[in-house]
Amino acid sequence: MPYGWAGWWDAVAKIEFPLILINFKTYPEATGRRALALSRAIERAWKEVGSGLAVAPQFADLRLIAEAVELPVFAQHIDPHPPGAHTGHVTAESVKEAGAIGTIINHSERRIGLSEIHLALSRARSAGLTTLVCADTIPVGAAAAALGPDMVALEPPELIGTGIPVSKAKPEIVRRAVERIRATNPKVVPICGAGISKGEDVKAALELGTEGVILSSGIVKANDPQGVALEMALAAINHRQGGRG
Repeated sequence: MPYGWAGWWDAVAKIEFPLILINFKTYPEATGRRALALSRAIERAWKEVGSGLAVAPQFADLRLIAEAVELPVFAQHIDPHPPGAHTGHVTAESVKEAGAIGTIINHSERRIGLSEIHLALSRARSAGLTTLVCADTIPVGAAAAALGPDMVALEPPELIGTGIPVSKAKPEIVRRAVERIRATNPKVVPICGAGISKGEDVKAALELGTEGVILSSGIVKANDPQGVALEMALAAINHRQGGRG
């Protein structure tokens, strides 16, 4: 194996919590040169506060972003295949070579089955990638946690992209998801996503027991992405330091 456990520990060490992971999806505002500009804006916020910001650009932009900024970079997906005759698929090794330190698995817009999640986690671990598995329900989150990813994110799909934050619209679901994930596997870090667009949404998520958020349009489509990223990072820092204001 070209990376293995040592590479995985190096990747985990680069993650700061509370984590704010910005998924670029395939939005035009986060494609090519605009993805680079967006990443640099987020990096400026990251450097200002030293908070746990990270980005997940499109595959074609991974190397461009990873070589240009110091932010942790995640892939948006990997396929559960080893290198070889798998045309059109994305291997863990390829995103690692491009500069990613981690990967999202099973996002609601790129859903795979539980057996595929298990195989993808194995491939990611062997390549030295940190893993974040998305779950649309509490039972799926618990099942994912049992497979041993580094993080599990509860993301109710009906709230994704709505601007209605899961941390405020469905706080009990978030709290119960955190409890189930930790009860299933205390080593797994629980986070949440869907509708997160303000610092107060991040604060609410952390107060429910999560250790971060995953979001997209709240920053990608913002008029001032750097300002929104900074606001969210400051909310996370305030929570980490014990602030409640």
